[in-house]
Amino acid sequence: MLTDKRINTALFFLMGISAIIRAILASNLDLGNDEVYYWTYALYPDWSHFDHPPMVGFTIQLFSFNLLFDSEFFIRLGAIVFGTLNTLIIFRIGQKIKDSLAGLYAAILYNTSIYSFIIAGTFILPDSPQLFFWLLAILFALKALSSGEVQIENKKDLLLAGLFIGLGMLSKYTTVFIWFGIGGYILFNNRKWLKSFSLYASVFISLMLFFPVIWWNMQNDFISLAFQGGRVSLLDSSLRPDFLLTEILGEFFYNNPVNVVLAIMAIWAFVKKKDGFMGKKPFHLIMWTSIPLILVFILFSLFRRTLPHWTGPAYVTLNIVAASWLSSVSEKREYPFMILGQLRYAIYLILLIVVAGLFQVNCGFINPDAKNTAEKELGKKDISLDLYGWEQISEGFTKIFEKDLIARRMGENAVIISNRWFPAANLDYYVARPLGLNLLAIGDLGQIHKYHWINKDRGGFSLGMEAYYITTSRDFTDPNTLYKNYFESIEAAGEFPISRCGKHVMNVFVYRMQGMKRIPDSRLE
Repeated sequence: MLTDKRINTALFFLMGISAIIRAILASNLDLGNDEVYYWTYALYPDWSHFDHPPMVGFTIQLFSFNLLFDSEFFIRLGAIVFGTLNTLIIFRIGQKIKDSLAGLYAAILYNTSIYSFIIAGTFILPDSPQLFFWLLAILFALKALSSGEVQIENKKDLLLAGLFIGLGMLSKYTTVFIWFGIGGYILFNNRKWLKSFSLYASVFISLMLFFPVIWWNMQNDFISLAFQGGRVSLLDSSLRPDFLLTEILGEFFYNNPVNVVLAIMAIWAFVKKKDGFMGKKPFHLIMWTSIPLILVFILFSLFRRTLPHWTGPAYVTLNIVAASWLSSVSEKREYPFMILGQLRYAIYLILLIVVAGLFQVNCGFINPDAKNTAEKELGKKDISLDLYGWEQISEGFTKIFEKDLIARRMGENAVIISNRWFPAANLDYYVARPLGLNLLAIGDLGQIHKYHWINKDRGGFSLGMEAYYITTSRDFTDPNTLYKNYFESIEAAGEFPISRCGKHVMNVFVYRMQGMKRIPDSRLE
């Protein structure tokens, strides 16, 4: 049997190794399309944004010292810190509902999940702060509600749960599912709380914390809520079994197939009463705060394209049930091959993905575009290039820009223009920022997102303006089709290759656009 001292040693070793690995990844990968877009949240903070609430931007500001340090590592530092703290929090949850061994298993399962280790724990996304506040809310909700008694200490814990749910809602809208889960649990399992003022005070705390998002939406025609609602609207949608299959397979992969299978086995064991490995009240509360989120997005995926990581917090919560069961069967020495084997395979899988992913991004040993020789389509199928090549693009464009300045083909006040939020944010961070240039976006709101507001913050457009347009063979778009009605002339300024481990993997095309003759529409539509 492992002593508590040895378990604590293992826990802090796990936290340290996990943080080091994620820091190495964060320092050696270019920012992804989403991450660099959320950098604009920190650059232009607001009470909410077109796509999401503001917490991811606040997180970047906090850990980069308000962008004083704005390298990839510091922009992602919040995710690394939160991921490390989450390992401790989920350990405490497992320890509370079972024992220290369950806590250690929960910490291991957390760090073998692709979602929690990489997506939310290495990359800086709204999920990074959301998962931190989600687990804190689950911890205090379990402390408050799993005992069944309405006591002063439990009331304080529920108020803290409301606080963290509110902060989680400032991170990502789906955190509200915790309140739906708590409500379902109270109605069906513990109605005593309906008479407690602390329940309603806790809900009020969450709403007050979330109110700035509501206020921002009121001032902007509820554009963010409408956008997110439109992504899952079932109106005018036909049945799409291919979307459903993609969602289910994605959920299994993102949350580590081994972990998902262990969670299903644990739930089955509890339902069949094969093992009283945890109390009924914490089990029911965990089910209420996780299963509805999974089922809702599986339902949506029958009709609309969904993203598997949207259900990530629910699977992290189910890891707690799996960990409690593993602790129980481990003590009884049941299923020894399953415990030693499957947990070992879960660790192997996440290490394989980390190493293979790092090599693929930086060396591209798998080349899905090997037979593609089209100049303007090279690299189109290689998604790993999303995280590679931006420094080379910056260097190549800088040479073109400096030559144009010397030859007086363009003025130093020229801007860079893009037609979509990505690659606009990538070009903004890697190309425009080092040169002190402004990047503006021309397109409808559904294409440019936050750049609708950034355009105004940067002074907008003016007649006669000069601009560059940069596009790549991965996503080539001819500026003549986009902007011929906006500029007097559009001409090629140059092109250059992007190489990876000595291989030519992508082409970059730069255009000059001179003499803006029409100001783009700036209305909120």
